[in-house]
Amino acid sequence: MARFAALLATSFLGVGVAMPFLPPFLAGKGMGPEAVAQILFAGSLIRFLVSPALGRVADRLGDGRMVLVPCAAVAALAAPLFLPAQGFWAVLAVQLLFAAAMAPLSPLGEAMTLAATRRAGADYGRVRSAGSVAFILGAAGAGAMASWAGYAAVPWLLAACYVTAIAAAWSLPRPGLAAASRATSGPVARGRAAGGGLRSLFALHLLRRPGFARLVAITGLIQGSHAAYYGFSSIHWARAGHSPEAIGLLWAEGVLAEVLLFFWARPLLGRLSPRELMFLAAGAGLVRWTALAFTTELWALVPLQALHAITFGAQYMGAMRWLSANAPPGEGLAAQSLHAAIGNTGALALSMLLAGWFYARVEGGAFLAMAVLCALAVPVAWWWRAGR
Repeated sequence: MARFAALLATSFLGVGVAMPFLPPFLAGKGMGPEAVAQILFAGSLIRFLVSPALGRVADRLGDGRMVLVPCAAVAALAAPLFLPAQGFWAVLAVQLLFAAAMAPLSPLGEAMTLAATRRAGADYGRVRSAGSVAFILGAAGAGAMASWAGYAAVPWLLAACYVTAIAAAWSLPRPGLAAASRATSGPVARGRAAGGGLRSLFALHLLRRPGFARLVAITGLIQGSHAAYYGFSSIHWARAGHSPEAIGLLWAEGVLAEVLLFFWARPLLGRLSPRELMFLAAGAGLVRWTALAFTTELWALVPLQALHAITFGAQYMGAMRWLSANAPPGEGLAAQSLHAAIGNTGALALSMLLAGWFYARVEGGAFLAMAVLCALAVPVAWWWRAGR
């Protein structure tokens, strides 16, 4: 399990740098809120398109390293290109290249780890917590570096993160993917491959599986509600007078709460069904986003950040639990990638445009729109009978 934990750690290290500090880096290059949202939207959109396709390729190759290693290498080379890029279109081009390269790293790593822990009878949440710990180190370290060297350090930090991901991906055992997917030997996989076409490549037929499409919808609403937080909280808090170090620590705190939840997932959440976990996450989101719309005071931000364990972590664990129990034969990685692409990346892309539009006009009021998304998730989860 150590090598899978290392892969997740190196993948999420870069995410821990990019999520809090790429938006203020872009703002520092003269981008307004809507331009920042459009660039972040473009990155999410390209991940939405690339991730399921590469998940399908990984299923067919039978060795996830053949996808993860070159993608991590391209991400490491692309990140420094943010520095010389000037103007919206140049920055957008770099973002598309960088986002496409990093797209499969987390979904494939998580799917491979989920399968490996299931075979070994290990606790997935504890192995997954390595990624969250790395996110904390990335956010806190990038905050300290930005305070010292400015936001121009962010692209170099991203490059260093993905260099480590190359080594971690290459060290994985080959059976880690083959046993997870069994995609190249079974009759189901051969039938899918023979079908060909974009529908087969993106595994869209999986949306017809009972419960899967509704899971994607619930994930999209709850995880999409994080758009204002991911895209504009750092900018919003900096405008309120908080330092990069404080902002980095706030992000780190949110993920630390997530780590603790993952580490103690079995005793804390073991009796809750996936659907009940969705209700819990949606309710916490209503509280969190509504409060963030009205305050930037540090004494309030600290407890609100702890709710990340529920708004992100509980929903994530519920989705992983359902996917683990209902993985389609020979297409486990494709299902994971499609869920991540539509439910996480695609929904977040659309929500980011919404958040950018609102933030440009009402600033903190953008978080209220995110609370509405959580409210919409409640009736969708209520009718998710497969989530029992």
